Amino acid sequence: MGNATPQTAEPPALDPALISGLTRRVQSSSGATATTEAPFTGKPLAELPLSTADDVAAAFERARAAQAGWAERTPDERAAVFLRFHDLVLDRQSEILDIVQWETGKARRHAFEEVYDAAAGPLHYARCAPALLRRRRIPGAIPGATRSYVHHQAKGAVSVITPWNYPLSLPVSDAVPALLAGNAVVAKPDTQTALTALWAIDLAIEAGLPEDLWIPVLGDPAEIGDPLVDLADYVAFTGSTRAGAQIAQRAAARLIGCSAELGGKNPMIVCDDADIERTVEGAIRSCFSNAGQLCISTERMYVHDAIYDEFVPRFAEAVSAMRLGTSFDYAPDMGSLTYRRQLDRVVQHVDDARAKGAEILAGGRARPDIGPLFYEPTLMTGVDPDMSACAEETFGPLVSIYRYSDDDEAIGLANATEYGLNASVWTRDTARGRRIAERIRTGTVNINEGFAAAWASYRGPMGGMKKSGLGRRHGDEGLLRFTEPQTIASQHVIGFGGPPGMDYERLASLMTTGARLMKRFRIR
Repeated sequence: MGNATPQTAEPPALDPALISGLTRRVQSSSGATATTEAPFTGKPLAELPLSTADDVAAAFERARAAQAGWAERTPDERAAVFLRFHDLVLDRQSEILDIVQWETGKARRHAFEEVYDAAAGPLHYARCAPALLRRRRIPGAIPGATRSYVHHQAKGAVSVITPWNYPLSLPVSDAVPALLAGNAVVAKPDTQTALTALWAIDLAIEAGLPEDLWIPVLGDPAEIGDPLVDLADYVAFTGSTRAGAQIAQRAAARLIGCSAELGGKNPMIVCDDADIERTVEGAIRSCFSNAGQLCISTERMYVHDAIYDEFVPRFAEAVSAMRLGTSFDYAPDMGSLTYRRQLDRVVQHVDDARAKGAEILAGGRARPDIGPLFYEPTLMTGVDPDMSACAEETFGPLVSIYRYSDDDEAIGLANATEYGLNASVWTRDTARGRRIAERIRTGTVNINEGFAAAWASYRGPMGGMKKSGLGRRHGDEGLLRFTEPQTIASQHVIGFGGPPGMDYERLASLMTTGARLMKRFRIR
């Protein structure tokens, strides 16, 4: 189970000159550093400068000074930077693929998903931003006499706080629309994967983004977390539900906006008419991309009674055949976990379930023979509510599988969680899939795909319900959340006080008649 791929020659270590060039952008004055480790080997990878609370304050001061001139540029001028950024990401992909793999331990095929997203997302917003930010005329209070429009002002200086699991995709997903809206960004990536985020910032500056508009800080949340909220005009956060709730509370106390994409315990519903071969292939990606370290990956699978006995053995066989490896090519199906704490959590969930009677159908073992943080892709059945794997987010290569008998039962099981981030439905009948999807309480639902179809539909909003977050990235909302909409109205010919000499009783009668006519003729 969990076959190791043949080991290719180890790629050269990251160039110290590259590391030095990237880390010089970090706002850091204390001289304190942190050393990261490569998940594939456990060996030191890079020494990174750390920031203090004073450094965060200095970063915001620099960002605000730069933001004023940036906001004066037209949306088309700002968009041109990110059209060039799109090309640079694709042209330089081999460089960033290596960095992502060194920092995260993920398989190269999963690192490429980030490269694609870091190009396609900015391309979408670069093309849409000018239209979204254009003045939008709206009906005035008095038809013909009131002329009104909506103008979008930038928030100012935005905090973008992102985790380690998708260190290229997630910083870009939030920072780029914030910048296109005319803001500056103070970014705090996770220290373990900071080089990837720093590479994106460096590339944006190469594409023409002015210095000081996207400033990184690094450090422990206990040291720099509070000022990142207290000094910002808006906070975009991706991470745990616990941390997201704390950030939202702190932002609310200052009456500033906040968006947060948080945890998930995402369900997959496999209907009785599902294409089994296609579903098995899709479920492998949905459950085990990035070794399951993905907020929108599948951790609960509900399979209809009618196909359960055929589907489950085929899926278990496919899981057992997955190739694990540390190579910097596209051969491995799955790579390593990134942190020791994630490996410990997977071990705890599997061992707890096994001890309480769950059956391991595939996987179920750590693989230190491949690398210090490897764990086999694992499929379990017989998982009960008293097992930690049942309701808690694992965030690792573990999925539990359950039977169901009809659509209503499956929908009830899918919704029986405090989370509501992503779901998928697998059926040959797309109309049926949509009916089921519309009853599931998650921010996105995919039909015959695990997560990529909804995530990469950039015109649609992406985010969570319940404890999976608030606000949305992607869609119009993903950019407009970084603006303050302003209504501007001018009055012409006649004012709200009526013509000169008209008493108020007659004015009230005239306005009443006008209101009735507006309803009758459907005037908004």
